[in-house]
Amino acid sequence: MKNTIKSTLALILALLITFCLFSCKNGEAETPETSDVAAENEGPIAREGLWETATYLEDTSFGEGAKTVTVKVIAEDKTVTFTVKTDAKTLGEALLAHGLIAGDMGDYGLYIKFVNGIRADYDLDKRYWNFTKNGEYMMTGADMTDIADGECYEFTYAK
Repeated sequence: MKNTIKSTLALILALLITFCLFSCKNGEAETPETSDVAAENEGPIAREGLWETATYLEDTSFGEGAKTVTVKVIAEDKTVTFTVKTDAKTLGEALLAHGLIAGDMGDYGLYIKFVNGIRADYDLDKRYWNFTKNGEYMMTGADMTDIADGECYEFTYAK
């Protein structure tokens, strides 16, 4: 039993490292600060391109609770910021409660396919949601990421 758990954990770690390596560009991680898709937009976002299916086109606040986290959704050259007040333990729990993310449960947790109504499905279009905290790649999925007051996360549409 212990060997099975160790093997499973080793596999998960190897997959995460592989994912991070393939997500890098020229040896440097592409973060919201360095990505050409991360330019801050001014004013409301037009409902076009990827944003045609977006649920929210402007910065929005949600919920009540002791913790406040900020979540930026970055796609193309547009950004929408969500301020979420919650008592949830994990980011995934807080975002699911407000319909901000959706996906499929798998062996490694929630595979996020939709953020703010925008689809990124690697199996269909070789796109995915890059998940970072303060511009740093996360080693856990949103559903396994414990949150604390004042934290800032980003979901960047990537290929």
